[in-house]
Amino acid sequence: MLNKELMDRAANNIRILAAAMVENAKSGHPGGAMGGADFINVLYSSYIINDPDDPTWFGRDRFFLDPGHMSPMLYGVLHLTGKYSIDDIKSFRSWGSRCPGHPELDPEHGIENTSGPLGQGHVMAVGCAIAERFISQHYSPVFSHKTYAFISDGGVQEGISQEAGRIAGYLGLSNLIMFYDSNDVQLSTDCDAVSNENTAAKYRAWNWNVLEVDGTDPVAMAEAIEKAQHETMRPTLIVGHTIMGRGCVTADGKNYEGQCSTHGNPLSKSGASYEKTIVNLGGDPQNPWVTFAEVADLYAKRNDELRKIAAERKAQEQKWIEANPEKARELKNYIDGKIEAIDYSSIVHKPGIATRSASADVLAVLGEKEHNMIVSSADLANSDKTEAFLKKTGAFKPHDFGGAFLHSGVSELAMTAIINGIALHGGLIGACATFFVFSDYMKPAVRLSALMELPVKFIWTHDAFRVGEDGPTHEPVEQEAQIRLLEELKNHHGRNSMLVLRPADAAETTVAWKMAMENTTTPTALILSRQNVADLPSQHGNDYASRYNDALGAQRGGYVVKAEANPDVVLVGNGSEVATLIDAARIIATSGIKAQVVSIPSTGLFLNQDKSYCEQVIPGGVPAFGLTAGLPSTLLRVIPNGYIYGLDHFGASAPYKVLEEKFGFTPENIAEKIENWVKKQKKGE
Repeated sequence: MLNKELMDRAANNIRILAAAMVENAKSGHPGGAMGGADFINVLYSSYIINDPDDPTWFGRDRFFLDPGHMSPMLYGVLHLTGKYSIDDIKSFRSWGSRCPGHPELDPEHGIENTSGPLGQGHVMAVGCAIAERFISQHYSPVFSHKTYAFISDGGVQEGISQEAGRIAGYLGLSNLIMFYDSNDVQLSTDCDAVSNENTAAKYRAWNWNVLEVDGTDPVAMAEAIEKAQHETMRPTLIVGHTIMGRGCVTADGKNYEGQCSTHGNPLSKSGASYEKTIVNLGGDPQNPWVTFAEVADLYAKRNDELRKIAAERKAQEQKWIEANPEKARELKNYIDGKIEAIDYSSIVHKPGIATRSASADVLAVLGEKEHNMIVSSADLANSDKTEAFLKKTGAFKPHDFGGAFLHSGVSELAMTAIINGIALHGGLIGACATFFVFSDYMKPAVRLSALMELPVKFIWTHDAFRVGEDGPTHEPVEQEAQIRLLEELKNHHGRNSMLVLRPADAAETTVAWKMAMENTTTPTALILSRQNVADLPSQHGNDYASRYNDALGAQRGGYVVKAEANPDVVLVGNGSEVATLIDAARIIATSGIKAQVVSIPSTGLFLNQDKSYCEQVIPGGVPAFGLTAGLPSTLLRVIPNGYIYGLDHFGASAPYKVLEEKFGFTPENIAEKIENWVKKQKKGE
């Protein structure tokens, strides 16, 4: 039985630290952090399992925070565990601090996910829980652990929570335990101004084990956690009825709990008295950074307990390793981020296929050889061609993770956040797929993937207006320009925050997958065609091997497909448009115009190359003509002074060959555009 008095004292300590962090920074969100302190204290002082001396131990429990604005609560409890120093938390929200306003991925200090955009944090926890079940079933239960998540009223309201609740309940993720901080207050209103739903009933309908408790009672919450830990069939939602700004009082000592104003303001700006509140919680407003002696002892004893628990579990892991050396070696390689050696040049394709079909050929090989890869599709596996991987591995089923494919259903955003969570767990490679136009549903989680530098693979098919009869709702135009902004945007390590690849034919698609699998530092996007695409010619032979060797030039972002000494024009494109440029080059050759044709599957990677290489591929002083099925700005960075022919309007519903004619994407029309551009350049226009 927990000592309630001690638990209350420790939770108040966290409340004091949270309030002080926000007051010191003169910005932040103290109210929620103060309300959630009771649960976080119970969890970290008594239940979550990790190794204090080995924070990234693979077998540790994970904690995923959804409401990132409640970071003072998490930093406060992690300070009590020894993960953060007093100086760290004092520098909350300041330049260079280890404690930014919203938590950023830092497992060494106990931060398992970047959070801030509400809804995504707990869905990453769903992905982590799937990863744990996969590892347990494919390797050994000795690596089993719990995944804890913390969600707020705002996170419950976000639509992504509906998607994730369904998926987690369907799969029966009994290793997932989520605390719902239900304080009925949000940033600008009370919750009853926006919702009257029965959240508990909703989660029960999704096959969750739902427990409702007093979120201020540590004993009740401890009992709920223990029940959740013994649940074997369903994920658990602990609905904790908490109090926004718990402990807050005014200058005259009146209760100021439950006030909306404490959500997003320092207490001194909320109507509460910061000083009187600290005193009310048992602290000293002149020095609020103190850890009470009995609280320090509580967490020191827990660290000692954790060292023993971790040692016992690691001993069990070692026994399994010794008994299963080959499987253990494979798992260690995966944990270390190593991938299987695959001879991509041996992957053969039928001539002239769609790049989504070429991707399927590669996925079939990955399904056989890459034993730590999980692929998901948003109800489009037979159309985005990820079914090639599915057929080799099998799909996840309730309580059965022997396969490696997740049917997400029509849930693009949750699918992406789940794949992020799989990557965050470690030891696994995550990939997910849908139509490119529906990347719009995914971008909030794609952005977090880029920010966290997760090596996930995004497979986006049906890449252009050539989707055809489905019409403008399904025909991407501006999407490529949007995604390529992440090639322009740098991450915290100064790298392009995403590798974006739009391959031009089957050989280039294989090379693009090779690049994606070898990219372990950022997400990779593969943008693939629905329609068949002609194989590009090789300058070194007529066989596929020659073409594949040429396509390896894509590893530098761009390369010359058709070289020409002293060209009159350089033709630049990617994806389906490169074949059109090849045909156009043949046409203009009859007019005596010599064209060098260039494929730029990744504009960001190409611009990272040395100037001499870029000059070799796209010579300065030579007129440049770009062709894209997207917005002309897609190619603007690689040919800033060239002429770019693209779309500046939505698509239409018709067979794609008709659309190519109507939109001017036939080789004949492009050839005419090129000839006119070259003539203008010669005239100096």
